[in-house]
Amino acid sequence: MSSIPMRLKAKRSPLLSKPQQPIDDSAWSGIALPTQRKFVRRMRAARRAFLTAVWTFLCICVQSGLVLFKGPARQMFAQIYWGVVCRLIGLNVRVIGAVAQTTEDGRPVVFVSNHSSWLDIPVLGSILPASFIAKEEVATWPVIRTLARLGRTVYVRRKRSSTVAERDDMGSRLSAGDSLILFPEGTTSDGSRVLPFRSAFLSIAELPVTKGGLPPIVQPVSVVYDRLAGLPTGRSSRPLFAWYGDMDIGSHFWRLAQHKGLRASVLLHQQLDPLKFASRKELSAACFNMVADGAATLRQNRPARPISLGGEAETAHEPAFV
Repeated sequence: MSSIPMRLKAKRSPLLSKPQQPIDDSAWSGIALPTQRKFVRRMRAARRAFLTAVWTFLCICVQSGLVLFKGPARQMFAQIYWGVVCRLIGLNVRVIGAVAQTTEDGRPVVFVSNHSSWLDIPVLGSILPASFIAKEEVATWPVIRTLARLGRTVYVRRKRSSTVAERDDMGSRLSAGDSLILFPEGTTSDGSRVLPFRSAFLSIAELPVTKGGLPPIVQPVSVVYDRLAGLPTGRSSRPLFAWYGDMDIGSHFWRLAQHKGLRASVLLHQQLDPLKFASRKELSAACFNMVADGAATLRQNRPARPISLGGEAETAHEPAFV
């Protein structure tokens, strides 16, 4: 009998203790790496950074000439550039679904995607024949601004006074047949959820961009980074990919490039016709629901299929790797 109270008073220690300090970039598994492994990882990151820099310099020279001419060559070369960048940094890209194309009556596509990292640029840039819409701050970043200019990026400001001019600029690009990639969250997140969409960003989907006055087609897109070291990512490892807040892009690249077995999954949903929606807010809500549901499926590592307007999953296209 005397042993019972002692067992009741025994303190139970947790099986997994939560670290009091943030896990450092060399030990995402919570286990410190040997010095030799740290050296190997740093050499891997240095090699990837060097090859990416060389490839970027060569492509800047080529693209500088291509942007002077009209035609699909400049867009095709941009996709090739981003595809090789993904390969060089060790990021595999899985594509589920079909990329929406400009319709027979000349309606271009506005791709609407969630946004959690600068990695979204090379990932989406490698598979979507479109230019990005970016905040004006990007035009001040070294190297990035050059790539953005060669990629014919459209800049938007946060001032209301410039809204009309920006809509006209985007409208002229769409009228010329260019498709655009839009991040309606307005900022990046930690990758654990999709932030609410700002319906004002979807105003470009109301612009008459064809001779008959029709608006562009909209395709929602879900992007999730779901593999690290070849294993499914979770809450502890997903922040490695995310780039938000005051993070520096250089240090983020260095930390990420040390790892192997990286993968991004891109889920391309059913395209939407803005003419079938009563308002811009309804269109924004439909896009958000499809993107958020698709991203949740990918984060949970469940079989993913493109989502249709009614919320049902369409017949899955065989996943492709680029």
